[in-house]
Amino acid sequence: MTAPGAFFQKLITAMDSMALERTLDKGELLLREGETEQHLYYICSGAIRVCYLTDMEELTIRFGYKGSFINSLSSFLKNEPSEFYIEAIRKTEIKAIPKADIMELAHRDQQSLAEYTRLIEFLVTQQIDREIDLLISSPSERLNRVLQRSPDVFQHIPLKYIASYLRMKPETLSRIRQARD
Repeated sequence: MTAPGAFFQKLITAMDSMALERTLDKGELLLREGETEQHLYYICSGAIRVCYLTDMEELTIRFGYKGSFINSLSSFLKNEPSEFYIEAIRKTEIKAIPKADIMELAHRDQQSLAEYTRLIEFLVTQQIDREIDLLISSPSERLNRVLQRSPDVFQHIPLKYIASYLRMKPETLSRIRQARD
């Protein structure tokens, strides 16, 4: 999902001088569980998922695709090891912006700091929306909420990963989608 806001525009404008370009192959990890997140990633092409591994299953908790920013937010903000890993789900081109450069840009002036604060508020709100999604027992309602926020998710992300994100089997997701059509 692409976030609105002036600070994102500043990041995009400054990206040429700040960002490190990288291409990831399908299945390649951008961040491993236990590593501390030190970048914000802009996805130029391809798709990425953020995952959490439990004793019983692998849970997809977030997606990123062309035009979006993504990282392990709690690790980035707290400067602590990530509980998540980030994996390319197809060949993906990214631009990685170091945290130090983001902080320098955020603290450049009062307006930039206010814009950065609004961006963090937006990201926290997204996390809350995701938590609500997980509390909803109806698979159909979970799908509707995701489609309201990201109507083109099926154009970027394979069905099996969307099903994981929605806490359902791919067959269940297919059945719900067929019933909608």
